[in-house]
Amino acid sequence: MTDTAKWLEQQAISEVECLVPDMNGVLRGKIVPAPKLLAPAADAAIMLPNSAFMVAITGHYSGAADDESAYQDADMRLQPDLASLCPAAGNRPGRAYVFADAFAQDRTPWPSAPRQVLKSVIELYAARGWRPVMAPELEFYLTAPNPDPTVPPAAPIGLSGRAETSANPYGMEALGEFQPVIDEIYRRAQVMSLPLDTMIHETGAGQLEINFKHGDPLQLADQVLLFKRLVREAAREHGLAATFMAKPIAEQASSSMHLHMSVVDAVSGLNLFAGEDDRDSVLFSQFVGGLQAYVPQAMPLFAPNVNSFRRLRPSLSAPTNVEWARDNRTCGLRVPASKRIGRRVENRLPGADANPYLAMAGSLICGYLGIEEGLERRPEAPSNAYKVKSTLPRTLEDALSRLAECEPVRHLLGQTFTDAFLRLKQVELENFQGVITAWERDHLFAKA
Repeated sequence: MTDTAKWLEQQAISEVECLVPDMNGVLRGKIVPAPKLLAPAADAAIMLPNSAFMVAITGHYSGAADDESAYQDADMRLQPDLASLCPAAGNRPGRAYVFADAFAQDRTPWPSAPRQVLKSVIELYAARGWRPVMAPELEFYLTAPNPDPTVPPAAPIGLSGRAETSANPYGMEALGEFQPVIDEIYRRAQVMSLPLDTMIHETGAGQLEINFKHGDPLQLADQVLLFKRLVREAAREHGLAATFMAKPIAEQASSSMHLHMSVVDAVSGLNLFAGEDDRDSVLFSQFVGGLQAYVPQAMPLFAPNVNSFRRLRPSLSAPTNVEWARDNRTCGLRVPASKRIGRRVENRLPGADANPYLAMAGSLICGYLGIEEGLERRPEAPSNAYKVKSTLPRTLEDALSRLAECEPVRHLLGQTFTDAFLRLKQVELENFQGVITAWERDHLFAKA
């Protein structure tokens, strides 16, 4: 606590945003005066209504009519995770960010909090003497301002005064078109101590990808949400917009959040996915087998929105299967070329719109179940895995039904969390199904 006080003084912090990620990864919470972080817990309780975890992406509440607690809306206690404390970048002098964990009044973890869900999954590994390691790759679009949601996003104007009109994967000049925004992103990240790695121009017009350095899943999930926030702010500062939708533009590539995963011995730090001879371990085979068996049942954790399933289609630079192979990007599960120290599997199924806590928790749960059940991975996929029949759900409705019926995944997520998550996603789905689209008016209005 003394170190925290010293840090707040050195950084001249007067107020702190206490951040609570909700079911969709939307940051909710409160702004508190900095001294509140230093006061004894009994004197500095930070409260937040539990309905914060019932808010759908539309802003509607998802509490069930027969759930009395949904109407009582009791307070949760927020416990700041001081290890996540960092300065706020941008035009916010004297402000900092801190992530907070939610607890009931009896100090038990709030079961519907995604951050708590990921922590509980990490603890499963810790109980076995293991430590999961992850590295996300996150894609997003810079676009022209898009104040009217009925109009598709347009490509942004770059330094040349022109908008991109063709694909520019890995193009350096295309990347340079947005150098002022990129410089601002890295500047803000440095202020916030986000350890970003490389950035590239992806296939779409104005589409970029950032790589995060590998590390602890919880810290990286925090970093992904802070990164999304700083990118949106940096884009606005330069007269642009930024989106992490899975499929924001019909004719352009989709945006993903690939997750590289390995498991190491908690004491020695040795990678358990390969042996001294660099050959895949039995544990690795079982982990991949678990992903193949359970990812199709847990897809709402990786594709949480109606729009997510517009991404998961053949020939759109997105996987449509849970096949595995070495260094093959047509597979949902790719094993990059590596020696033992870097042996890992890349889950290519999550979209950029996924809640990072839930996508990471879901990936680790599926792999853990494979180890617990002794599942073997299927034979390595052929060169073009797009030809393999997909076992994934095609719609959010199907995906929610599968998760509801998958008891092993439900159990490890927690029944209370799973019920609340499914209820919230059902509210969003019903809201979407009540909207008449332009496609329907175009093709049915005068013909049906």
